[in-house]
Amino acid sequence: MKPATPPGPPTAVSRVSEAAAETAISAACRALFLPTIRTQAAPLAAAAARERLTHQGYLAEVLTAECDDREARRRIRRVKEAKFPRAKTLDEFDTTAIPDLPPATLAQLATGAWIEAGQPLVLLGDSGTGKTHLLIGLGTAAAEQGRRVRYVSTAALVNELAEAADAKQLS
Repeated sequence: MKPATPPGPPTAVSRVSEAAAETAISAACRALFLPTIRTQAAPLAAAAARERLTHQGYLAEVLTAECDDREARRRIRRVKEAKFPRAKTLDEFDTTAIPDLPPATLAQLATGAWIEAGQPLVLLGDSGTGKTHLLIGLGTAAAEQGRRVRYVSTAALVNELAEAADAKQLS
């Protein structure tokens, strides 16, 4: 028995008008869930023609645009899924609020290496010192790096655990 081989490239191409090509590209992109290619195919084709790119060069540009856009949407989706109470980033964090936190330590925390190592992070301090801002900023950075993040207050977590204990099932 011969192993199955994937189908090869089409051996013949057909001539289609520009309008038919645009319609076919739009339909195929909808079917394949490629929204960026659907919107950027024509402008990138015009730019590729001006720059005299090869067909492979044009294809590389279109696929790179799709990949970049998907990654940007993925980052946004992960931050939304974390359910932070407000948007905060580490760039906005006032480092003078916590003088005992060296900038190098903050930069190290922002990389998320402590998450990969399974190390806990405990933020202790008086009210108004920026603990929540720092927590949300680190969570946002982690989500943008591709990690799944969930923000939950202590009270909400206790309630969720109590309900899970009553139902004998943790969500």
